[in-house]
Amino acid sequence: MGVSGRQMMRAPISGEQDPEALSELAKGKLRKKLPALRKALQGRFSGHHAFLLERMLAHIEDLEDDIEALSQRIEEEIAPFAPAVELLRTIPGVERRAAEVIVAEIGTDMSRFPTAGHLASWAGICPGQRESAGKRKSGKTRKGSEWLRKTLTECARAARTRESCLSERYRQVARRRGDKKATIAVAHDILTACWHMLSTGETYREQGADALCAHAAERARRRAIRQLERLGHKVALEPLPEAA
Repeated sequence: MGVSGRQMMRAPISGEQDPEALSELAKGKLRKKLPALRKALQGRFSGHHAFLLERMLAHIEDLEDDIEALSQRIEEEIAPFAPAVELLRTIPGVERRAAEVIVAEIGTDMSRFPTAGHLASWAGICPGQRESAGKRKSGKTRKGSEWLRKTLTECARAARTRESCLSERYRQVARRRGDKKATIAVAHDILTACWHMLSTGETYREQGADALCAHAAERARRRAIRQLERLGHKVALEPLPEAA
């Protein structure tokens, strides 16, 4: 639906059906694909096709006008909270529209949530494990704000594509529990960061993937020590000499 594409759709509506002439309407990088475009633009295009295509383009343009009007309205309404929006945009994966939705859903006054955990629970982004009498029960999240959950999920999926602490968090959880649970875990981390940032006014501080890896290694070390001690062993750690 770029400039070239729309011109190539408008031209047949006006009566131009020569593949060579239509392909010449391509601009920029699309011109590298002229031979393929000429083949794609060959075919039967009747008056009925022109009518349907014109109605489709008109519908798309109407929707684009609505989106533009709504975007302007949102920008007007969110203006008093612009500092909070810009603050949240420092989190990997959180762009302007997502930050606006987060502010709209949770507000900027975090005093109503005593801790980040309270906010995550209220939002339904607080996965966990339930176990009773040795039986594991469902650890599904509760139903919270649909719009907030969808937005945080999109942010989590965007964050995992960038090298950061959040992307490493996704990889660690995904290896053990799969994509869906890893995405919710990252969404939870993003919401937790939002609570801290809105509470303190500080921008997001990226720890880096290495810091999370080191933390995971330390937890694994402590877990292994506890297991050995429960088996009656006294554990004394001694680092191996570095390889030459």
